[in-house]
Amino acid sequence: MFEFLILNFEFDRRELLTIMTLASLETPILYPEPDGSPMAESDRAREYLIYCVEALKFYFLNLLDVYVSGNLWLSYQQGVPDAVVSPDVFVVFGVENRPRRSYKVWLENGKTPDWVLEVTSKSTRDKDEQEKPITYAQMGVSEYFQYDPTGDYLTPALKGRRLVKGRYQLLSPNCLEDGTLVFFSIVLGLEIRLLPDGKLRFFDPSTEEYLRSPEESERERIQERLEKEQERQEKEWERQEKERERQEKERERQEKERERQEKEWERQEKERERQEKERERERADRLAARLRELGIDPDEEI
Repeated sequence: MFEFLILNFEFDRRELLTIMTLASLETPILYPEPDGSPMAESDRAREYLIYCVEALKFYFLNLLDVYVSGNLWLSYQQGVPDAVVSPDVFVVFGVENRPRRSYKVWLENGKTPDWVLEVTSKSTRDKDEQEKPITYAQMGVSEYFQYDPTGDYLTPALKGRRLVKGRYQLLSPNCLEDGTLVFFSIVLGLEIRLLPDGKLRFFDPSTEEYLRSPEESERERIQERLEKEQERQEKEWERQEKERERQEKERERQEKERERQEKEWERQEKERERQEKERERERADRLAARLRELGIDPDEEI
């Protein structure tokens, strides 16, 4: 009886282990997915994340095989949940331009990002300087940039690397007369500029214009409309001012004309009085002459 219980216990244990093994094989591997809550970023870091992602999305808007995203979980090894990164900004060429909850390399024909930018700081320095370059190099990311908007540790605040034979080489920027540092990205076909005030901006050499995000473009359109409206109002004010001046001059002219007419009326009135007096004098003279003809002295008192 005791041996039967032992054998039965061993059988149950083996069956339990088998069930547990099968259950573990059937349990799907969970890769990181967004939970809907925003990632913690400083205001300046978030501003540049938004600018970089939105400006590049807008730039590649008409290309259906260019995917631009940022702060998105990117799993680069199937079956290994920890093989994941979340680049601040990245661009992938040769994949469908569509929204994704996360980016899994094996579901994208093995396509890894071609270009990555990390908005870095002292708190992420070790990862951005040591861990991520190794990971991105192994993934085959052609260009890796770091931008330190607050100047925590990078001098200058923009740093670029290009993958050459499996290893990253630092890029040397050009310096414009105003102090702007210029890195040319072969991958993007754009210049990445660090302005003298520390701001990062993309520049398109073909159009000689800075890239703008849709929000910036809308702000500029609003600003242009406001400036045009202000210009229109100023012109309208000038027109009204000129009209007021014209009306004032017209009133002055009319006033002068009234004064002239009054003076003319006074002159005519005086002329009428003079003529009336002249007529009275002539009548008096004729009467006096008639009286003399009659032998009457007009000057004699009666």
